[in-house]
Amino acid sequence: MNFEQAHENWIYEHLKKRKGERRGRLERGHGHSDQLFARNVWWRLKGNFNNLHPEYEVLDWRGRPYFADFAYILGYYLRLLIEIKDFGSHVREKDRQGHCNECNRETFLTGLGYTVISFAYDDVKERPELCANMLRLVLSRFESNAGPADRAKVFEQEIIRLSFTLSGEIRPLDVTRHLKINTRTAVRYLQSLCLQGWLAPVKPDGAQRVLRYRLVRGIVD
Repeated sequence: MNFEQAHENWIYEHLKKRKGERRGRLERGHGHSDQLFARNVWWRLKGNFNNLHPEYEVLDWRGRPYFADFAYILGYYLRLLIEIKDFGSHVREKDRQGHCNECNRETFLTGLGYTVISFAYDDVKERPELCANMLRLVLSRFESNAGPADRAKVFEQEIIRLSFTLSGEIRPLDVTRHLKINTRTAVRYLQSLCLQGWLAPVKPDGAQRVLRYRLVRGIVD
């Protein structure tokens, strides 16, 4: 299968799964620079689009939605966000507050377990082999291993990330469904995060046990 057909099928499959603004963002946002990266860099390196997500929605430190150009997701041990930055919109046209927001967002996402990398549009266009080699170097840190070096740490980071997406409260049931682990193990991870100061147990009046956990480590705008 050539690039054009594979790319068309890939975008079509993602459009089928999306509704509302997430679908609209993909229709509007996957433009020239993203398609250039998909062709010149990703296809050159991989020859497929497996586990690559275009216009991937995440929440920033304020709980506001943000769409990364691409996300490459492999289980819980690799969450790679890829941005294609052209000089005009990311340097000359950015105000000071926009610069601060970008720095805060990338730091916050790194704290949640994402790896955030950026490529300059000029390099994607003129030196794609350099971009492909740099991307290969990043991926080699993860794809050479069958799984995470520290399963507990990876799962705890994923629970924190999930808490943000659930508006700051999480149940053991949410963790068991998301991580596909049993309830006892889920509760152990949640209790560990309580000891670290990330979560606090929530027990309604009259309840005999903790029903949910609240995110308490403050990250404000």
